[in-house]
Amino acid sequence: MSDMSNITTTNSALLRLLQLSSATLPVGGYAFSQGLEYAVEIGWVNNAQATQEWLHEQLFNSLARVDLPLIQRQMHSLREQDLGALNYWNQYLLACRETKELHLTDVAMGEALQRLLKQLNVALPDNTLTEPSFLSLFCFAAHTWGIDDSAVQLGYTWAWLENQVSAATKLVPLGQTQAQQILSAMQVHIDQAITLANTVIDDDIGSSMPALSVASANHEIQYTRLFRS
Repeated sequence: MSDMSNITTTNSALLRLLQLSSATLPVGGYAFSQGLEYAVEIGWVNNAQATQEWLHEQLFNSLARVDLPLIQRQMHSLREQDLGALNYWNQYLLACRETKELHLTDVAMGEALQRLLKQLNVALPDNTLTEPSFLSLFCFAAHTWGIDDSAVQLGYTWAWLENQVSAATKLVPLGQTQAQQILSAMQVHIDQAITLANTVIDDDIGSSMPALSVASANHEIQYTRLFRS
């Protein structure tokens, strides 16, 4: 297992990471449940334990095999100023999203982050990314602000986890104490997920999560819903 205490960053970079990972970042993350709303509707997720299991499966079989390995590659592309590779991995990420709604989550949040970064005077390369994803722009901001790769993976995972627990709090529903218990329980697995992600070779990047895809696809036609996806 890797030792996340080895992450080195300046105070200013750490503050930027907290800003980038914050639930208050105005990118619309609160609007996306990523299939969780349908999973609750059909009864797959109906209590705190089931919520934690749902998140655990996604952490190790989706984030650790797609998002987190691609953060490593996008940060490398940015350091090398390889804009071709940056666009390639951006498109690869979007191709891994198995439903219209999961694709929408990345693109809509990417567009929102792009607008925000311009307002924060972060110079973005024009027309480099044909369809900017949230992950790629997250990496671009992190690179600009001098954030270490492992810290980027940590911050991105925390942002995802906090958003999903927030959605579960409304949907399951969960009490605030239960939500904090899930966050505490899941924290201990994040280091393991990042360690796994950093062993994934290019040809193995990808995941198959049929239940998540079914939940997301059915959410598109769910009769009543709180979330966009």
